[in-house]
Amino acid sequence: AREFELPYKFPNSVLKEVEKFTEEIPEPEIKKRIELRDKIIFTIDPEDAKDFDDAVSVEKLPNGNFLLGVHIADVSHYVRENSATYKEALKRGTSVYLVGKVIPMLPEKLSNQICSLVPGKDRLTFSVIAEVTPTGKIVNYEIHKSIINSKRRFTYEEVQKIIDDGEGEFYEQIAMLNKIAKVMREKRIKKGSINFFTPEVVFKLDKNG
Repeated sequence: AREFELPYKFPNSVLKEVEKFTEEIPEPEIKKRIELRDKIIFTIDPEDAKDFDDAVSVEKLPNGNFLLGVHIADVSHYVRENSATYKEALKRGTSVYLVGKVIPMLPEKLSNQICSLVPGKDRLTFSVIAEVTPTGKIVNYEIHKSIINSKRRFTYEEVQKIIDDGEGEFYEQIAMLNKIAKVMREKRIKKGSINFFTPEVVFKLDKNG
Protein backbone atom coordinates (compact mmCIF):
# COMPACT_ATOMS: atom_id res chain seq x y z
CA ALA A 1 0.00 0.00 0.00
CA ARG A 2 2.87 2.39 0.83
CA GLU A 3 4.69 1.45 -2.38
CA PHE A 4 1.74 2.53 -4.51
CA GLU A 5 0.78 5.40 -2.17
CA LEU A 6 -2.67 3.96 -1.53
CA PRO A 7 -4.61 6.00 1.04
CA TYR A 8 -5.70 3.48 3.66
CA LYS A 9 -7.12 5.96 6.18
CA PHE A 10 -10.21 8.06 5.60
CA PRO A 11 -10.15 11.80 6.40
CA ASN A 12 -12.13 12.90 9.48
CA SER A 13 -14.54 14.87 7.28
CA VAL A 14 -15.56 11.60 5.57
CA LEU A 15 -15.85 9.63 8.83
CA LYS A 16 -18.03 12.37 10.38
CA GLU A 17 -20.30 12.41 7.32
CA VAL A 18 -20.70 8.61 7.30
CA GLU A 19 -21.32 8.50 11.06
CA LYS A 20 -24.71 10.18 10.47
CA PHE A 21 -26.00 7.33 8.25
CA THR A 22 -28.19 4.62 9.78
CA GLU A 23 -29.66 1.37 8.50
CA GLU A 24 -33.16 2.73 9.08
CA ILE A 25 -34.95 3.61 5.83
CA PRO A 26 -37.48 6.45 6.14
CA GLU A 27 -41.05 5.67 5.04
CA PRO A 28 -41.17 8.55 2.47
CA GLU A 29 -38.11 7.01 0.73
CA ILE A 30 -39.76 3.56 0.65
CA LYS A 31 -42.88 5.07 -0.95
CA LYS A 32 -40.79 6.48 -3.84
CA ARG A 33 -39.50 3.00 -4.76
CA ILE A 34 -40.86 -0.23 -6.22
CA GLU A 35 -41.48 -2.77 -3.46
CA LEU A 36 -39.49 -5.99 -3.98
CA ARG A 37 -38.94 -7.15 -0.38
CA ASP A 38 -41.30 -10.11 -0.77
CA LYS A 39 -39.50 -11.41 -3.91
CA ILE A 40 -36.97 -14.26 -3.87
CA ILE A 41 -33.76 -12.30 -4.38
CA PHE A 42 -30.28 -13.56 -3.46
CA THR A 43 -26.59 -12.77 -3.88
CA ILE A 44 -23.90 -15.02 -5.42
CA ASP A 45 -20.30 -14.10 -4.60
CA PRO A 46 -16.86 -15.61 -3.96
CA GLU A 47 -16.34 -17.30 -0.60
CA ASP A 48 -14.10 -14.48 0.65
CA ALA A 49 -16.29 -11.56 -0.50
CA LYS A 50 -16.61 -8.82 2.12
CA ASP A 51 -19.41 -6.79 0.58
CA PHE A 52 -22.38 -7.85 -1.54
CA ASP A 53 -23.30 -5.16 -4.03
CA ASP A 54 -25.47 -7.01 -6.54
CA ALA A 55 -28.30 -9.54 -6.26
CA VAL A 56 -30.43 -11.49 -8.75
CA SER A 57 -33.99 -12.74 -9.11
CA VAL A 58 -35.93 -14.67 -11.75
CA GLU A 59 -39.55 -15.67 -12.38
CA LYS A 60 -41.24 -17.69 -15.12
CA LEU A 61 -43.95 -15.67 -16.86
CA PRO A 62 -47.25 -17.17 -18.12
CA ASN A 63 -46.11 -16.56 -21.74
CA GLY A 64 -43.05 -18.81 -21.23
CA ASN A 65 -40.56 -15.93 -20.94
CA PHE A 66 -38.43 -15.14 -17.89
CA LEU A 67 -38.58 -12.00 -15.75
CA LEU A 68 -34.95 -11.44 -14.84
CA GLY A 69 -33.96 -8.97 -12.10
CA VAL A 70 -30.52 -7.55 -11.35
CA HIS A 71 -30.47 -5.44 -8.20
CA ILE A 72 -27.51 -3.13 -7.49
CA ALA A 73 -26.88 -1.41 -4.14
CA ASP A 74 -27.97 2.24 -4.40
CA VAL A 75 -24.83 3.92 -3.06
CA SER A 76 -25.88 7.26 -4.60
CA HIS A 77 -28.65 7.58 -2.00
CA TYR A 78 -25.96 8.00 0.67
CA VAL A 79 -23.00 9.39 -1.26
CA ARG A 80 -24.22 12.73 -2.58
CA GLU A 81 -22.38 14.57 -5.32
CA ASN A 82 -19.62 16.89 -4.05
CA SER A 83 -19.90 15.59 -0.46
CA ALA A 84 -16.63 14.74 1.34
CA THR A 85 -17.32 10.99 0.86
CA TYR A 86 -17.98 11.54 -2.85
CA LYS A 87 -14.73 13.48 -3.35
CA GLU A 88 -12.72 10.84 -1.46
CA ALA A 89 -14.28 8.00 -3.52
CA LEU A 90 -13.50 9.93 -6.72
CA LYS A 91 -9.87 10.27 -5.63
CA ARG A 92 -9.58 6.54 -4.81
CA GLY A 93 -11.39 5.40 -7.97
CA THR A 94 -11.91 1.78 -6.83
CA SER A 95 -11.45 -0.51 -3.86
CA VAL A 96 -8.03 -2.18 -3.91
CA TYR A 97 -7.69 -5.86 -3.01
CA LEU A 98 -4.42 -6.97 -1.42
CA VAL A 99 -3.61 -10.43 -0.06
CA GLY A 100 -5.87 -10.88 2.98
CA LYS A 101 -6.95 -7.23 3.01
CA VAL A 102 -9.01 -4.72 1.11
CA ILE A 103 -8.57 -0.94 0.99
CA PRO A 104 -12.15 0.15 0.29
CA MET A 105 -13.26 3.03 -1.90
CA LEU A 106 -15.97 3.85 0.65
CA PRO A 107 -15.79 3.60 4.46
CA GLU A 108 -16.71 0.17 5.85
CA LYS A 109 -19.91 1.46 7.43
CA LEU A 110 -21.20 1.99 3.88
CA SER A 111 -19.43 -0.72 1.86
CA ASN A 112 -19.73 -3.59 4.37
CA GLN A 113 -22.89 -2.59 6.20
CA ILE A 114 -25.50 -0.07 4.97
CA CYS A 115 -24.90 -0.66 1.22
CA SER A 116 -24.11 -4.37 1.46
CA LEU A 117 -27.00 -6.60 0.34
CA VAL A 118 -26.78 -8.94 3.31
CA PRO A 119 -29.61 -11.46 3.86
CA GLY A 120 -32.61 -10.46 5.96
CA LYS A 121 -32.00 -6.70 5.82
CA ASP A 122 -33.98 -4.08 3.89
CA ARG A 123 -31.68 -2.40 1.38
CA LEU A 124 -32.03 0.40 -1.17
CA THR A 125 -31.22 -0.67 -4.71
CA PHE A 126 -31.45 0.12 -8.41
CA SER A 127 -33.21 -2.74 -10.20
CA VAL A 128 -32.95 -3.64 -13.86
CA ILE A 129 -35.93 -5.87 -14.64
CA ALA A 130 -35.88 -7.51 -18.07
CA GLU A 131 -38.24 -9.86 -19.88
CA VAL A 132 -36.08 -12.47 -21.60
CA THR A 133 -37.26 -15.15 -24.05
CA PRO A 134 -36.03 -18.79 -23.71
CA THR A 135 -33.70 -18.03 -26.67
CA GLY A 136 -32.07 -15.16 -24.74
CA LYS A 137 -33.73 -12.22 -26.51
CA ILE A 138 -34.50 -9.21 -24.31
CA VAL A 139 -38.10 -8.26 -25.14
CA ASN A 140 -38.19 -5.20 -22.88
CA TYR A 141 -36.65 -3.88 -19.69
CA GLU A 142 -37.24 -1.27 -17.00
CA ILE A 143 -34.90 0.42 -14.51
CA HIS A 144 -36.32 1.43 -11.13
CA LYS A 145 -35.23 2.64 -7.74
CA SER A 146 -36.27 -0.23 -5.48
CA ILE A 147 -36.15 -1.73 -2.01
CA ILE A 148 -35.18 -5.39 -1.54
CA ASN A 149 -34.54 -7.87 1.25
CA SER A 150 -32.10 -10.60 0.18
CA LYS A 151 -33.24 -14.11 1.10
CA ARG A 152 -29.82 -15.80 0.93
CA ARG A 153 -26.10 -15.22 0.47
CA PHE A 154 -24.71 -17.93 -1.83
CA THR A 155 -21.10 -18.65 -2.76
CA TYR A 156 -20.22 -19.76 -6.32
CA GLU A 157 -19.36 -23.21 -4.97
CA GLU A 158 -22.76 -23.61 -3.26
CA VAL A 159 -24.62 -22.63 -6.42
CA GLN A 160 -22.51 -24.98 -8.56
CA LYS A 161 -23.29 -27.85 -6.16
CA ILE A 162 -27.04 -27.11 -6.37
CA ILE A 163 -26.80 -27.12 -10.21
CA ASP A 164 -24.80 -30.39 -10.19
CA ASP A 165 -27.06 -32.13 -7.63
CA GLY A 166 -30.31 -30.90 -9.20
CA GLU A 167 -31.63 -29.96 -5.76
CA GLY A 168 -31.15 -27.51 -2.91
CA GLU A 169 -32.33 -24.16 -1.64
CA PHE A 170 -33.95 -22.05 -4.40
CA TYR A 171 -33.07 -24.76 -6.95
CA GLU A 172 -35.90 -23.69 -9.27
CA GLN A 173 -34.60 -20.11 -9.53
CA ILE A 174 -30.95 -21.18 -9.82
CA ALA A 175 -31.80 -23.65 -12.61
CA MET A 176 -33.66 -20.90 -14.53
CA LEU A 177 -30.75 -18.46 -14.10
CA ASN A 178 -28.30 -21.13 -15.26
CA LYS A 179 -30.44 -21.82 -18.34
CA ILE A 180 -30.55 -18.11 -19.26
CA ALA A 181 -26.79 -17.73 -18.62
CA LYS A 182 -25.98 -20.70 -20.92
CA VAL A 183 -28.17 -19.34 -23.74
CA MET A 184 -26.68 -15.84 -23.43
CA ARG A 185 -23.11 -17.17 -23.29
CA GLU A 186 -23.73 -19.21 -26.45
CA LYS A 187 -25.12 -16.12 -28.23
CA ARG A 188 -22.10 -14.10 -27.15
CA ILE A 189 -19.64 -16.73 -28.42
CA LYS A 190 -21.50 -16.94 -31.78
CA LYS A 191 -20.95 -13.19 -32.14
CA GLY A 192 -17.19 -13.73 -31.80
CA SER A 193 -16.61 -13.31 -28.08
CA ILE A 194 -13.37 -14.83 -26.81
CA ASN A 195 -13.24 -16.69 -23.49
CA PHE A 196 -9.94 -16.56 -21.63
CA PHE A 197 -9.40 -19.36 -19.12
CA THR A 198 -6.69 -18.53 -16.60
CA PRO A 199 -6.02 -20.40 -13.37
CA GLU A 200 -7.26 -18.45 -10.36
CA VAL A 201 -4.63 -17.90 -7.69
CA VAL A 202 -5.90 -18.22 -4.12
CA PHE A 203 -3.78 -17.33 -1.10
CA LYS A 204 -4.47 -19.21 2.11
CA LEU A 205 -3.33 -17.27 5.15
CA ASP A 206 -2.86 -18.42 8.73
CA LYS A 207 -4.03 -16.38 11.74
CA ASN A 208 -0.89 -14.21 11.52
CA GLY A 209 -1.60 -13.31 7.88
